[in-house]
Amino acid sequence: MPPFSLIWSHALNTGRSPRALMLCGASIAIALTLPGCVGPKYHKPDLWSPTQYDMHRRSGDVASQTTRDAPDPSWWKIFNDPVLTSLETRLATQNLDIQRATAQLAQSRAQLMMAGAERFPGLSASGSYARSQYSTKALQRILSGVAKDNSAALGAQRATLLDQSVGGATIPLLNQWKYSIDATYEIDLWGRVARQYEAAKADLQATNEERRGILIAQQADMANNYLTLRGLQEQLRITRANRDTQSRTLSLARERQKSGLVTALDVTSAESQLDSTTAQIAQLEQRIDQQINAISLLLGSPPGTLNEELTRSAGIPVVPPRVPIGVPSELARRRPDIRQAEAQLHAAVANVAEAEAEFYPKVTISADFGFQSLSFRDLGFWNARAWNVGPSISLPIFQGGRLRGQLMLNRYAQKAAAITYRQTVLGAWRDVDNALIAYRDEQKRRDGLQAAVDAAQRALHLSQDQYRSGLTTYLNVLAAQRDLLSAQLQLTDSTTSIASNLARLYNALGGGWEQQLPDSHPAESTVRQIGDGSAHHA
Repeated sequence: MPPFSLIWSHALNTGRSPRALMLCGASIAIALTLPGCVGPKYHKPDLWSPTQYDMHRRSGDVASQTTRDAPDPSWWKIFNDPVLTSLETRLATQNLDIQRATAQLAQSRAQLMMAGAERFPGLSASGSYARSQYSTKALQRILSGVAKDNSAALGAQRATLLDQSVGGATIPLLNQWKYSIDATYEIDLWGRVARQYEAAKADLQATNEERRGILIAQQADMANNYLTLRGLQEQLRITRANRDTQSRTLSLARERQKSGLVTALDVTSAESQLDSTTAQIAQLEQRIDQQINAISLLLGSPPGTLNEELTRSAGIPVVPPRVPIGVPSELARRRPDIRQAEAQLHAAVANVAEAEAEFYPKVTISADFGFQSLSFRDLGFWNARAWNVGPSISLPIFQGGRLRGQLMLNRYAQKAAAITYRQTVLGAWRDVDNALIAYRDEQKRRDGLQAAVDAAQRALHLSQDQYRSGLTTYLNVLAAQRDLLSAQLQLTDSTTSIASNLARLYNALGGGWEQQLPDSHPAESTVRQIGDGSAHHA
């Protein structure tokens, strides 16, 4: 299609002849009947994925194996912990970050509605009243000039009479009444409005995926905080049990001192060990309270709200023997950050096309129909009607480089969005691979710690028996107690890490948002409403 600048140039060069005007009008008519889009079109990028997850690297038997079965969207249920399930269920509606993201999603919906409104004609009603006094002196000057300039044509007698009546000519006060309905519509010849709407749809999708990403991140934080809390409570139980054992050992040392079998050094050493363990209990109680407050914050509740619900220790949730994680090809469908990066790339491509369309003319059709009269009583008569309709064309000639700068800006934004998309995909595979490695290797570490705990318990029993029999000093008992407490705490920490690593794995896989958000497809429903014209276009 020839650009409008060439049409106007041809019309000007050929003059204002009927042939030139007909050619110009015909060219405009052809342009109106051949609309099209300029600029690049979006094509969904190819996503590389391996045929399967590498789950056998550093091969070795572990208690909980990952499988390629389809994962449960409510993945926290695999821990079989009703308290955790209740917390995760409440999270979607009570978390403040999710509520803020929902408000931002509503803003994107409103922006989409505004962008979609430009595809339809704009209608407005107007009414006006004005009481005007025009210049009488100006009228007199006009009439006097008419009499002098046309004296020959009017005749001497008529010109003299007109000149004599000029001084008495006046313009009365005028009342002007008007009401009308106005309409404007831009013919989207080059796809500017369509691409603007396309970009708004992609932005809405990106905002929706961002909210989903926030949800699964908060779900993972909730699971990690809860599992950490149960681990700390288990460590507190173990430390208290060791404190009771050390208290009994201290009583035994005091009795042996009274009998003269040991010196005061054994009693002092036992007291020091007991005091150290008691200090660890205070520190663990502090960390437990802080962890409960962190969970309360995730639910948007003030500190202390969940104390009654969470202070009762329920043990560390046990991971199942089989953990379904799905297949790699489903990762892009589940991960909201990949979906968000793709939507942002789509919006960037549409913005480039919109910027290119700004270089072409804008054709707008305007029309209005109403009634005008100098008297309010005459507004109801049909012969008081007034109307006009016609197109207008706006062609950018010189903008000081603004349009070219905007186009360059959008093109580089598209390149940045493409790089971000690729980086997001690579980061997703890194997260999954790291989570799989951590989950598998931590199980091997736990097996070694369990063996260390068993050996430490045997060593403590032997040292206590030898101490009662007087075959060893109390230093061996103290060393055995310290070794056992350290091994038990490390084992508990490893058990907690296994459960937390499983939560991180499901976070990396991108599951958890499918059934938690009530309006799981808000962007699609909004686009559908605006697309079929069912939304309100005020």
